[in-house]
Amino acid sequence: MPASVRGGPRKPTRPRAEAPASPKARPAARNAAPPAGKLQAARSGVGVSPGLALSVAGGALVVALVATLATGHRAERLGQAMARGVDGEFADLGFKLKTVHIEGASPMAKADILNATALYQDQPTLGLDLADLRSRVEGVGWVKSAKVVRLLPDTVFISVEERPALAVWQHSGAMRVIDGEGRIIREADAARFPQLPLVVGQGADQAAGAILPAVNARPRLRDRLEALVRVDDRRWDLRLKDGSLIQLPAIDEESALIQLDQLDQRQRILDLGFARIDLRDPEMVAVRPRDAVLPGQPVAGGA
Repeated sequence: MPASVRGGPRKPTRPRAEAPASPKARPAARNAAPPAGKLQAARSGVGVSPGLALSVAGGALVVALVATLATGHRAERLGQAMARGVDGEFADLGFKLKTVHIEGASPMAKADILNATALYQDQPTLGLDLADLRSRVEGVGWVKSAKVVRLLPDTVFISVEERPALAVWQHSGAMRVIDGEGRIIREADAARFPQLPLVVGQGADQAAGAILPAVNARPRLRDRLEALVRVDDRRWDLRLKDGSLIQLPAIDEESALIQLDQLDQRQRILDLGFARIDLRDPEMVAVRPRDAVLPGQPVAGGA
């Protein structure tokens, strides 16, 4: 059967990380930087003369038309058969996928992006739907935006703006990685981001982007931090590694943190191990030692 009426490539297998896999189990193409000549080749037509291109395309259209009519297919499938015929003819001339280059993505994100493209080795490059390909790439949680370029004859170039991971959000028994806008990066495994701050509770995902820069700008506080806990989706408690709790107000958190800075500079309050440091009242800082007796609590050994 001629290549023009084979009906396109067979169903591709799952692509490997960093390279598109072939449906015929051929060696995977590398995700490497395209040679500088690729772009020039794309602009100049890759050495295929206009006459040859028209001849090949015309022959493919004729064969596709005959095949479609001979097999009794409905008229609306004619265009699809023609397109597959043209793609197949040009693929035989070398217009088939060998390399996918991804730029702007971290190593963990690259494998997820490549998998989402569903590209495979030796796929006809002229038949690629670049708008659909970009949509699939932008559907990956890591990706904020993407550009897709076809570099003829055999390369696809994908440039992405990645969503930087901001924190790990704990809520309803689940741990999820979020970006600065509170968007969940679905493909990210929270266990692989122990360096990220932990934010806990309802609404913590949306509010984390506003508080974390202020906390991260204070190394003594940042290094002692275990988690930021959202209280009633209106304010934060900062839970430290030594068990201390710093209570922030619902508004003007920056002023409260400046007040904490001043106390820490004068008295090293973060080293004193208070059970609680209450900064909710801008006129007064209340502290509670670890062994303090709560009001109404009986004293051990008392009468």
